[in-house]
Amino acid sequence: MDEKDLSSIIKRARDIMRKDAGLSTDVDRIPQLSWILFLKAFDDLEKERALLNAKHREAIQEPYRWRDWASPIEKGRTGDELIDFVNNKLFPYLRGLIGTDEKDQRTVIAEVFREIYNSMRSGYLLRDIITLINDIDFTSSDDIHTMAHLYESMLKEMRDAAGSNGEFYTPRPVIRFIVNQIQPQIGEKILDPALGTGGFMTESFEYMKNQQQKAEDREILQYHTLFGIEKKPMPYLLGMMNLLLHGIEKPNIKRDNSLRTPLYEITEKDRVDVIITNPPFGGEEERGIMSNFPEATRTSETALLFLQYIMRKLRDGGRCGMVVPDGTLFATGVGERIKKELLENFNLHTIVRLPKGVFAPYTDIQTNLLFFEKSGHTKEVWYFEHPLPAERQQMRNPCYTKSIPLQYEEFSELQEWWNSRTKNEYAWKVSAEEIAKNHYNLDVKNPFKKNTAELRSPEEIVMSITEKEKRISELMGQILSLIKEK
Repeated sequence: MDEKDLSSIIKRARDIMRKDAGLSTDVDRIPQLSWILFLKAFDDLEKERALLNAKHREAIQEPYRWRDWASPIEKGRTGDELIDFVNNKLFPYLRGLIGTDEKDQRTVIAEVFREIYNSMRSGYLLRDIITLINDIDFTSSDDIHTMAHLYESMLKEMRDAAGSNGEFYTPRPVIRFIVNQIQPQIGEKILDPALGTGGFMTESFEYMKNQQQKAEDREILQYHTLFGIEKKPMPYLLGMMNLLLHGIEKPNIKRDNSLRTPLYEITEKDRVDVIITNPPFGGEEERGIMSNFPEATRTSETALLFLQYIMRKLRDGGRCGMVVPDGTLFATGVGERIKKELLENFNLHTIVRLPKGVFAPYTDIQTNLLFFEKSGHTKEVWYFEHPLPAERQQMRNPCYTKSIPLQYEEFSELQEWWNSRTKNEYAWKVSAEEIAKNHYNLDVKNPFKKNTAELRSPEEIVMSITEKEKRISELMGQILSLIKEK
């Protein structure tokens, strides 16, 4: 099936969903389409496995396999009968599957559907969608490849429709740049502890596919290289679907909160070679999660908690590329102590300062890319201020927006600079000693920037004040706790 036909199927399915009273926006419709696609794709793959291995035990049994209740041959269920079957029989069965371990397909399916519900109210419309989806062949590499690209587009549309709730979609150019600079290799253990919709994992998989030279390489890449953890049910489903569509047959992703594990319980056997991630920022974790961290570095700020988790999770020689907000760079108190540990025990070799609007419409907060390795202490930190293209600088509003987003090609100047670093109008370096003297403040401004006063927007000023007040409140809380102990 060519791209035009497949795109037509998905468009028609989404148009049908617009008629259903239970679905209002793409934020509602795309997750519903995802669980339908997931079950069809999984059933196609199961049939293929059964053909290749006569002893294969299917994870989903009759009458709950897609082919049993949703195939074109199954004409009996539609309308209220179909909705009743899906809501009261199929979903409870899938949630109740029990595997022998967390990697068992039954365990994975149970996790996928644990907090996913069918929101469609019309069984007639649901039957029409199922009929359309039956035309997609998920054993065809061409169909899967095309569907993967269409699905990525849908995830982006969902992010845009979600606005400030679209935290589980990282712009593809940012993901691709981080992966290309980290250069993951087959045989390494690669982790995204805040998986979202799986962008870092799918991009890493695409990057490493060309490294396969023998059957053993495929086995290692498919089953022993890529790992992810996702806390929320909806991005977990979307991520699982995304990984399947990109050709990862049994995704090693867990439905869990990475921060739930006390840091002292992470031992050498739990460590990984590479971490690439965009952890959530701006949110807060509950006190029970905070107690998993050393008392001196407890904070409710998720970005700082994830930074500690990542430092503990990397094995010797390991490397990380991650997204952090500006607040992480200038954080004081607990933040200062965390960054002190980062510079003393890791080589923080590069900070890429991204321009405003890269994550629009999710947030206007400016973000940065941190690259560090567990290979000794930091001697110097190189900064690169990613410039806006010349044509954008002439615009009335030069910031990136939803309609005019960042393009991957815009990283070319940074990539050329990466391996032969020299100071220029966008690049500078600061010694670790100088950073330490400045209380480990990593928010170092470009010394070569033209001296044109850049006025901050009211939103930025408010965010900065809020961040500082939050840090002051944390410090006061710690002081009060010390007083009470005495």
